[in-house]
Amino acid sequence: MTLALEQTSAATAAAREKISLAGLDRARLGEALIAAGVPAKQVRMRVAQLWSWLYVRGVTSFDAMTDVSKELRTRLAERYSLDRPEIVSEQISIDGTRKWLMRLPKLGHEARAPEIETVYIPEAERGTLCISSQVGCTLTCSFCHTGTQRLVRNLEAQEIVAQILLARDRIGDWPGASPPGDDRLLPVTERKITNVVLMGMGEPLYNVENVKTAMDVLSDGEGLSLSKRRITLSTSGIVPEIGRWGEQSGTMLAISLHATHDKLRDELVPINKKYPIKELIEACRNYPGVSNARRITFEYVMLKGVNDSLADARALVKLLAGIPAKINLIPFNPWPGSKYECSEWETIERFAEVVNKAGYASPVRTPRGRDILAACGQLRSESQRLRASERVAPGSELSSPATNAAID
Repeated sequence: MTLALEQTSAATAAAREKISLAGLDRARLGEALIAAGVPAKQVRMRVAQLWSWLYVRGVTSFDAMTDVSKELRTRLAERYSLDRPEIVSEQISIDGTRKWLMRLPKLGHEARAPEIETVYIPEAERGTLCISSQVGCTLTCSFCHTGTQRLVRNLEAQEIVAQILLARDRIGDWPGASPPGDDRLLPVTERKITNVVLMGMGEPLYNVENVKTAMDVLSDGEGLSLSKRRITLSTSGIVPEIGRWGEQSGTMLAISLHATHDKLRDELVPINKKYPIKELIEACRNYPGVSNARRITFEYVMLKGVNDSLADARALVKLLAGIPAKINLIPFNPWPGSKYECSEWETIERFAEVVNKAGYASPVRTPRGRDILAACGQLRSESQRLRASERVAPGSELSSPATNAAID
């Protein structure tokens, strides 16, 4: 059974004219407080107060901030909000997977509000949130539904963090929060979101600065406090950024590989034409901190008659020799218009056996949320990149050079 909820209101739209503080990092919270008239000598203290309310307790109203003076709360409420992205629809799969289609506030140059998808995958002892880093994607991977949607723009750091806040709201993952009405298959752990993966819409290493800022907010020990070892960035292979990400971030790394030779990977993952397999594997061998305790995950989608032979399995083992790695075998998740089929289950098992015998952990990822197009490679929104004539003049306080560069 699939449940879909539609949520829109004129009041909500009007409230969104105020800039939201939810999702901001410390530096931008400080800028917002200064703009609201907070004396410079008080900013650090006030940021710490807001940080705790936003990221430890998850409040959605300034009135709840009881250790902030009423006068300042009033001033902040007049100027700002604590809104999350608008939920256009919420779907719950028969297996408990939840998918949210979120509408983001328009930036200054946008005539229409963009939309993204975020997915929550609950298991008994863990809950994984799959978040997006871009609206659309520029990579056009042939097996991926998101790749059929042209890139609209990069997400701001705030918009990346906001996906996490909204998800925690919806599943009751704040201290003292009540669970949702439909709590099928939610983890038994105290925290319902135990892992975050950058595997949603977009290529995160094409938005590296905003993603880095967002992950710093997520891993801050005085706020959301998620261990960097529970954060995984998945890339299709933007080789020049891989080493830099490892040096600066400290998160886990996943590589969207899917083929063992350039001819096939050029078709499946076209960025391979720019950064071929040899360069990608070399970047993985040199990834800062890689070890048996911090293995790189290689993602390999199983496509019937394309990359699923025993010869492919042996080639994969040979290719990754010497790299501390885990190999995730992903049954292909169909989407409307796709030209591929999922490998037969017996074929996947034989492939996994070759990989396992070579000493690699090779879990077969259980498809989740297929009935609501929430599985790996199925995310997509209807947002479209605007022509220059459709854009409005910049001026929003949330616009940034990184975002504008992604559009132009």
